[in-house]
Amino acid sequence: GKAAIAHDSRINSSHFARIAASVLAGHGLTVYFFKTSRSTPELSFAVRECGCDVGAMITASHNPPSDNGFKAYWSTGGQVLPPHDQGIIDEVYQATEIPLLDFDQAVEQGLIQLIDDDVAGKYRAAVVSQSHSGNRDLTGYFTPLHGVGETSVYQVLQQAGFTGIQKYEPQCEQNGNFPNVPDQLPNPERTEVYQPAIEQAKQDGGEIILASDPDADRMGVCVKNESGEFIHLTGNQVGALLADYVLRKRQQAGSLSPDHFVVETIVTTPLIAAIALKANVRIINNLLVGFKYIAETMDAEGPDKFVFGTEESLGYLAGEYCRDKDAAIAALWACELAAELKAEGKTLLDRLDELYREHGFHLEGQVSKTCKGSSGNEQIKQLMKAFRNTPPQKMGTLNFTLVRDYQDLEIRSLPENTVTETFSKPKGNVLMFEARAEGSPLTVQLGVRPSGTEPKIKFYYFAQAEVTDPGLLEQAKDAAFSTIEDFKQALMAWIDQTLADT
Repeated sequence: GKAAIAHDSRINSSHFARIAASVLAGHGLTVYFFKTSRSTPELSFAVRECGCDVGAMITASHNPPSDNGFKAYWSTGGQVLPPHDQGIIDEVYQATEIPLLDFDQAVEQGLIQLIDDDVAGKYRAAVVSQSHSGNRDLTGYFTPLHGVGETSVYQVLQQAGFTGIQKYEPQCEQNGNFPNVPDQLPNPERTEVYQPAIEQAKQDGGEIILASDPDADRMGVCVKNESGEFIHLTGNQVGALLADYVLRKRQQAGSLSPDHFVVETIVTTPLIAAIALKANVRIINNLLVGFKYIAETMDAEGPDKFVFGTEESLGYLAGEYCRDKDAAIAALWACELAAELKAEGKTLLDRLDELYREHGFHLEGQVSKTCKGSSGNEQIKQLMKAFRNTPPQKMGTLNFTLVRDYQDLEIRSLPENTVTETFSKPKGNVLMFEARAEGSPLTVQLGVRPSGTEPKIKFYYFAQAEVTDPGLLEQAKDAAFSTIEDFKQALMAWIDQTLADT
């Protein structure tokens, strides 16, 4: 058998990667090994490129400095899916001895092969080949947040000709302590992490700021508005912009047919589905949270018909070159779109407003309730039970009309909570509520799920307001913002009351 192993810039990542390679070599596998730190999508690419049976990435993504972890990959280049995930853990528990070869000896014997430069060049070429535009006039900064993004995102942008995008040097050193990232939390979903680069861009006139997380699979964007302030786009907004960009480019090139498809998870904005349907391609949007399901869908539906996949937590992918989200392709397209808009005297924000006028204003966000300690897990279960069995009838000015229960695989009408329909997949502990605002054409969806990685319960909201006339966009925005503010307060009050009652 064959395996590929890579690691990010976290504390001990390289040490853990060497141990993993020594163990797999001890089991008789040929190991293709990255000696220097690399991005997660490059590991996914390597699994496919080297014809491996499995892969491993040593990373803890955007977690605090104290964490590290192991991402397991299958021969497809996607992360391991059920039932194999459980099968692997069962083997772990049954293991009694761990065969180990000396790393340097295994390299000498050819059991561990170092692949850094060869694979890296092919990976970058694969990303750059996804380019859809020649516009390169754009200035700004890229920050890897002390992670590995310089090896992928920055090099891809330079290779593609975006010489006006500079590295934000104070956050470029690969360092698992993330010293120059506010609070040492290198998550590009947090507006705070962009602040240092924003200060720099304000001094020298940069127009865009891009950030990747430590293993460079997620990518976030801040863009300058007309009054010179930088606006942090959400993952949903970036996903909508990139989906629209690639669909328009493929339409213009005549390389789009009705059997092409766009993929998103159930907690990602409905705006992307609207954009895909308008472009007359398929939208597959009934996936649980996790990019591995997008990868699985790519292979099931035909990678040659795959146009774009996205999830709200800053995950994006296009092309056939890998099977995990990639900050590099997202950065390339975000820069291409921004440069094209700049040539028209517009920004990404202007393009978003155009999409809103066409498809209605969409406002998305996420709030969560942290429940720590041994009682925390119990509280999360209690809340899920309450939302499932005795759901709220209204919150703020919103009246709930139905709930999609992905665990019981049924749709129930509210407030009666009676089953009206059943469905077959996907199955997972997620609830999706639908609500209408009193006296306004505003609809809201609320997704509820326990976090897979942290002691919290997550709430995703999606508001949609019709824009009946292009001049009424601001009015629709105001209505959505005020409704959602009331709704969030009512949601938190309901949670606190429910926990107090139990």
